[in-house]
Amino acid sequence: MAGFERCGEGGHFVFEAGDLAGTERELGRAGVLAEGERVASVALAGQGNMNRTLRVRTSGRSLIVKQSFPWVAKYPQFAAPWDRIVGEHAFYERVRGVAGVGDRMPGVIHFEPAGRWMVLEDLGDGGDFTDLYRGARIGEEDVRGLADFLNRLHAIRHAGAPARNLEMRALNHAHLFDIPFRADNGLDLESISAGLGAAGLRVVSRREVVERASELGRTVYLGEGSSLVHGDFFPGSLVRGVSGCRVIDPEFSFDGRAEIDEGIWLGHLVLAGQGVKVLEQWRRFYRGPEEREIGLAVALAGVEIVRRLIGYAQLPLGCSARGRIVRLEVGAGLIVRPGWDALLEGMALVEEEGISC
Repeated sequence: MAGFERCGEGGHFVFEAGDLAGTERELGRAGVLAEGERVASVALAGQGNMNRTLRVRTSGRSLIVKQSFPWVAKYPQFAAPWDRIVGEHAFYERVRGVAGVGDRMPGVIHFEPAGRWMVLEDLGDGGDFTDLYRGARIGEEDVRGLADFLNRLHAIRHAGAPARNLEMRALNHAHLFDIPFRADNGLDLESISAGLGAAGLRVVSRREVVERASELGRTVYLGEGSSLVHGDFFPGSLVRGVSGCRVIDPEFSFDGRAEIDEGIWLGHLVLAGQGVKVLEQWRRFYRGPEEREIGLAVALAGVEIVRRLIGYAQLPLGCSARGRIVRLEVGAGLIVRPGWDALLEGMALVEEEGISC
């Protein structure tokens, strides 16, 4: 890995923040830069988990350069498929021209498969939606727009062989349905939040919770489905563009069950304490495919809540230690008792005085 950082695996160029000369040379070689266009700055764009994402400002515009490595950018101790940028590019190509989907995502300016990098349209520096975890509220228009995006995305069917993205699904499956539910997963939960270690042990000691999570991972996440799925539909994959909310980072995408996207999103609405009103708005706006099962989406929401609290993919939650524990208990309950009413009850608990973020 160190060798890759120094010179690139197979001699491929590695983009780095602050490397103006190297970035200008590589983008020029690839034909991305116009004649006379110079690179003025290269800086990290957000706190991405999987890939290195940089904002490159030139003498005339701003670009996003995204590059994948054989490990997770935020957690380099975890190996990851080096070719994930190829699958992400395939997703962008598939939704290009699809009204309400492709136009709500950045356009691809250039793709370099050998070096595992891609240049994307810069949607602006309005930031992502992770401030929802610290007290910001999502508006009804954004809820409507995101529901419409998923309605249209989940209506896309594959014409030939489905997109399987098996290596990325295997990686994500481990961090969704397996590692968080192990008592010995190596995380010091007490260092994250007081009482979280003991609360986590209570959850992973519940046999029905662990077995149901495992079953969902095996039969649903790794199973078959007919909808095009984003695969990581949460506030960190949403940005505030100049013309409204936009969606990024579809590296976990595949053809599967629509409930995967909906479940992840519902889980984050609970984690962010967005309230019963927002859940009711969501149910009004999101229709989903004919085969959609709301109970399945709620169970997957429970898995997402649990893994974000006692797994490696931690969030910048602004809630109290007690708030984390309540969210964890709600998530565990939704796994074994899924249903819309249970989700509303769980959100109401999170909204209580002193518990919400």
